[in-house]
Amino acid sequence: MEPLPIEIGLVLYPGAQSAAVLGLTDLFSVASRAALRQGGHQPSLRISHWQPAPSRASAQRIFDSAPQAQDHLTVLLAPPSLDAPIAPQAAAPLAAWLRGQHQAGVVLCSVCAGAFLLGETGVLNGRHVTTHWLYANDFRARFPKARLDTDRLVIDDGDIVTAGGAMAWTDLGLRLVDRYLGGSVMLETARLLLIDPPGREQCYYSAFAPNLKHGDSAVLKVQHGLHAAEGKDIVLAELAKMAGLEERTLLRRFKKATGMTTGEYVQRMRVGKAKELLQMTKLPFDRIAWDVGYGDASALRKVFQKIVGLPPGEYRQRFAAASQSVFKVSA
Repeated sequence: MEPLPIEIGLVLYPGAQSAAVLGLTDLFSVASRAALRQGGHQPSLRISHWQPAPSRASAQRIFDSAPQAQDHLTVLLAPPSLDAPIAPQAAAPLAAWLRGQHQAGVVLCSVCAGAFLLGETGVLNGRHVTTHWLYANDFRARFPKARLDTDRLVIDDGDIVTAGGAMAWTDLGLRLVDRYLGGSVMLETARLLLIDPPGREQCYYSAFAPNLKHGDSAVLKVQHGLHAAEGKDIVLAELAKMAGLEERTLLRRFKKATGMTTGEYVQRMRVGKAKELLQMTKLPFDRIAWDVGYGDASALRKVFQKIVGLPPGEYRQRFAAASQSVFKVSA
């Protein structure tokens, strides 16, 4: 059976930059054709454009690259804007719809001022996000519960991915291509479009891409809770309460929905965070282990080696310098 296409929806909110919308559409189209040439069993990308629906708090598709395909909305992306960040009143018709889509398992993304649209949904509370440095004070004033870091170009937090400056849509686009079509397709897309790849290469750089479209709303609540807690320890009783399930029932349904135990899921989240810190900072590994939730650095080292295939020191030596140079060029 052919896999369903991964639908990436671009949200045409008031003031959204047309150039970024068209550029992302082209980038994902190039990536989908590259995946087809490479063969294998990876899905294709379906690109759609969405705008506020008239007279109701929802949105409607106004462009679809695969109109005959079965609906499988996976990502919604708020592009940058060259105008002032969207006002709360203008964002209101889309905010509730985006929040509902996120609760249903759709990954939310933004570029530059698009983060203000995501902020109006409330889903950024307690989450690490970025936007253009010029908007830092305004963003903190409007969304004080979000954890803003404008030193970062792209922050990938599993079910929420944000990018900084207006041209960072190329970095975010390649990040999504890597996640859904794989590193080799991402690198070919970057080569064809003459874009610097975002410091990643196939399995060593593939981000943790959890399944959020399994249809189990109770498990999805737990996944969102784990991402909001940044993989820090949450006892099983709290997770079960979050899901409204008995502990044994949660464990069974979580494994069925995600293919992992809760412990394995948290491990992969923590390793993903550790990879980012190894690439983007000079922090000692003991500090990184502590920051991602391990009191014992040797325990993280063993898990890192098992999942990534490289010890942390070699991973940093091989990829950190190249990653940082790419991000400097892209910024």
